[in-house]
Amino acid sequence: MLAQPRQLACAARPRAAPPAPRAARAPVRARAAPSAPPASAAASASPSGRSTMTPPYVVLVTGSSKGVGRALAEEFLRAGDSVVLCARNADAVAAAVEQLGSAYGADRVAGRACNVARAGEVRELAAFAQERFGRIDMWINNAGTNAYKYGPLTESDEDDLSAIVETNVLGVMLCCKEAINVMRAQPRGGHVLNMDGAGADGGATPRFAAYGATKRGLQQLSKSLEAELKLLDIKNVGVHNLSPGMVTTELLMSGADNKASKFFINCLAEEPEEVARFLVPRVRRIPQDSATLTGGVGSAYIRFLTKPKAYGQILRRLLLGERKDRFVQEE
Repeated sequence: MLAQPRQLACAARPRAAPPAPRAARAPVRARAAPSAPPASAAASASPSGRSTMTPPYVVLVTGSSKGVGRALAEEFLRAGDSVVLCARNADAVAAAVEQLGSAYGADRVAGRACNVARAGEVRELAAFAQERFGRIDMWINNAGTNAYKYGPLTESDEDDLSAIVETNVLGVMLCCKEAINVMRAQPRGGHVLNMDGAGADGGATPRFAAYGATKRGLQQLSKSLEAELKLLDIKNVGVHNLSPGMVTTELLMSGADNKASKFFINCLAEEPEEVARFLVPRVRRIPQDSATLTGGVGSAYIRFLTKPKAYGQILRRLLLGERKDRFVQEE
């Protein structure tokens, strides 16, 4: 949640459900013949003369069986795109594919169980998306966790700490690696988007220090990847960041157990659907907006909750009582 003022970082945005017992990693498909968005809509000329992609897009969203990831996937579908879902829990993925496929067309939705911290599973996910839709235009690294627990680092379980770092850091790295290698070989290229969270701006995140530390590194990772793309002369792939702010999902609400957390959740949080409605149209403009005159791809950082917006909402809460008890009952 990059947009949070330093003293406001009281809760974390969810990324994905906690690890579930390993299930068979079989692909989940809506019942329809594989298809991709029409090739006739594939590209248009950029200012440099290089082709850039135009909608509809093929979008892969990690951690998308529920929460922000699910809301993003549905908003892309509503806009006319095709989506690939993934999460660790195969049953949750199957249910999401079935529901979204029924609502938006079975030929536009696919899903696969995947632990993003396992390189082999990430490779299989990418291959599945390519087989189903022929390409991956956008890969959104939304999966993340704080193990659904809040408390001092000194009292944290070692396995929980490992899971947080593996998912939020190693998982993002593995997904970035796979996405870039897939996209660089595509004529229309592609865009990788990393989802930040509380701690991304360097502010303290008491009670979820490990989560905040993992999110702090994402912006640096994105910058390093941008530099490496230039070093390798890869001009058809972009790396970007998304900042959703505080979102009322399971993971955030599990930390609504004290007065300060309840205050800031009511002041600053929004429902996943509201955040997705803001982010998706801006993400869909990235292919056109990020094309540079020199034939490369610039970077974008899309923020839902900016600092001025956050301070304004807090001020109106203190002066006018706005948003009190909006999501949780304050004492």
